[in-house]
Amino acid sequence: MNPRVLPHRPASLPWLLALALAACGDSGGETTATTASESETSEGAATATTGVSGQAAAPDPTAGVTTEGETDATAGETTSMTGAMTEATGETGETTGGFEDLVMTPEDFGCILDWDKVRNLRITNLLGHLDEALAVASSPDGGEYPVGTVIQLVPTEAMVKRGAGTSPVSSDWEYFFLEVSDQGTAIANRGFADVVNGFGGNCQDCHSKAAPQWDFICEKDHGCDPLPLTDELIMTLQEGDPRCP
Repeated sequence: MNPRVLPHRPASLPWLLALALAACGDSGGETTATTASESETSEGAATATTGVSGQAAAPDPTAGVTTEGETDATAGETTSMTGAMTEATGETGETTGGFEDLVMTPEDFGCILDWDKVRNLRITNLLGHLDEALAVASSPDGGEYPVGTVIQLVPTEAMVKRGAGTSPVSSDWEYFFLEVSDQGTAIANRGFADVVNGFGGNCQDCHSKAAPQWDFICEKDHGCDPLPLTDELIMTLQEGDPRCP
């Protein structure tokens, strides 16, 4: 299904051309930032969680056992069974030895023009690591993007950096194919190695051709197959995002 374009935006042909040429699928979504902290307990000891007031919670009578999903009501921090991942809605803080992840939802995608621009890429980070993400994008030597980074070239495609080990084959990138309109974003397709866009292009096939130092991000000199899109056309597509005011 083709994305809706507002009536006052005449550039529908370039929009469809870019979609046909793009190799990666986008899907929109509302973000749920998830963290899971690893609780270490010794036999006979209780787990104590520090709250906002600085006081420790009462000792757990079942020493040596932590409960998955138990959340400190005052601090919003989640204690979980060792090695488990527990979702803490709205919390993006990283704890020692913890696991940080980002699960996008349609509401988390918005006007592409609101994000920082590095060359033609639009970049944000929804876990508070924007400076680090921009530093990697700007580095002539490349680097690995931090968890929570979201990158788009055109409004209907996106890549999201998931938690470490989520998808080794894609360097933990999740690919999205989005349907966008003035009403918002819908996720048409999402995933890792097998995501295709609306025109049959496989995201992983394209991005896996990037040289290792670029962390699967395709640009003109990164080793990926070239897209016949001029900088001017890419800017036109970005400015034509129907979600923008």
